[in-house]
Amino acid sequence: MFAKKTIKDVDVRGKRVLVRVDFNVPLTDGVVTDDTRVRAALPTLRFLVDHGARVIVMSHLGRPKGERDPEFSLRPVRSVLQRLLGRNVVFVDDIVGPEAHEAVDRMVDGEIIMLENVRFEPGEKTNDPAFAKALASLADIYVNDAFGAAHRAHASTAGVAQYLPAVAGLLLAREVETLTAMLTNPERPFVAILGGSKVSDKIGVIDRMLDCVDTLLIGGGMCFTFLVAKGVDVGTSLVESEWVEPAGKMLERALERGVEIVLPVDFVIASEIAENAETTIVGREEIPSGMMGLDIGPTTSELYRGAIATARTIFWNGPMGVFEMTPFETGTREVAVAVARNNRAVSIIGGGDSVAALKKFDLEERVTFVSTGGGASMKLLEGTSLPGVEALADKDA
Repeated sequence: MFAKKTIKDVDVRGKRVLVRVDFNVPLTDGVVTDDTRVRAALPTLRFLVDHGARVIVMSHLGRPKGERDPEFSLRPVRSVLQRLLGRNVVFVDDIVGPEAHEAVDRMVDGEIIMLENVRFEPGEKTNDPAFAKALASLADIYVNDAFGAAHRAHASTAGVAQYLPAVAGLLLAREVETLTAMLTNPERPFVAILGGSKVSDKIGVIDRMLDCVDTLLIGGGMCFTFLVAKGVDVGTSLVESEWVEPAGKMLERALERGVEIVLPVDFVIASEIAENAETTIVGREEIPSGMMGLDIGPTTSELYRGAIATARTIFWNGPMGVFEMTPFETGTREVAVAVARNNRAVSIIGGGDSVAALKKFDLEERVTFVSTGGGASMKLLEGTSLPGVEALADKDA
């Protein structure tokens, strides 16, 4: 049960509703190349429009450093939103100035306008109260549907909620509910798959996972720090030396808690990270000096596929190797296919590169839930409170 009020708990008809979405989408030459985050916001925006709200959409895009930069304008995103919604969206080349207020004053029930990139204002990232108040002056109700930015205490994600009735959008509520339920009441066996380059990025998640998973499969560059902790020579593979001792303690803790941490038993190795790299497959104890592991090997893939097939709850965050390059994509593809094939399990993908991998292998529609917030989902799974969620009104308030 989501503990905060949502748009379903308030009367929005005829109200000016300021909606923080996460439209931080990739752009190439002014064209949106992936509209996943825009699509994710549609249920909330449609609900508000259908219930007669006057919807004011705001978001950040990129890192414009508190000043106007045409490269980071949200104007191209407006075109995508307009097409997906099938209705007109008015773009306002302003955020809290006279043009924004005039546009809001002209609105009628069921209309949508989109403000320019909130990060064009220096007060956004500093959570400046004056900027937060200025945002609040545009509206009667504030809605946060930007789960991907909910771990940031910025003016548009947390500050504005101090000055308006503040509730969650449908996406943010579903994200928090899904990830929280996975930790507190998973169907078993619960198998988590963690990859990516750095142990330091995942140590808090691993620690929390040890309280609720049955099996933890580790791949990607982060696995080498664990292998060094076990006394394995990993050649020139990526190792965070300052995290070797904590990784060793994590392995001991897993043993104490009855959680099986599975590390790769073989690797695809090369002397360089390159599309045309010469590769070979070796056991984990056989990586020569001058060579590095860049993907899990076939025996490890088979081992991981078997564990995934038995699961009833699956969480996956992080690739098994440098999947962006053909010589090192196989392990990540094998894991992605195994997750997609297990249709008896609830499969949750924790944002970031795992989502990119699902897209690359055309498997995105074959999992239960894809999180839109890599950083936010990791913070939530660590047990860290999210400022953008904490700022919202409680359900029983």
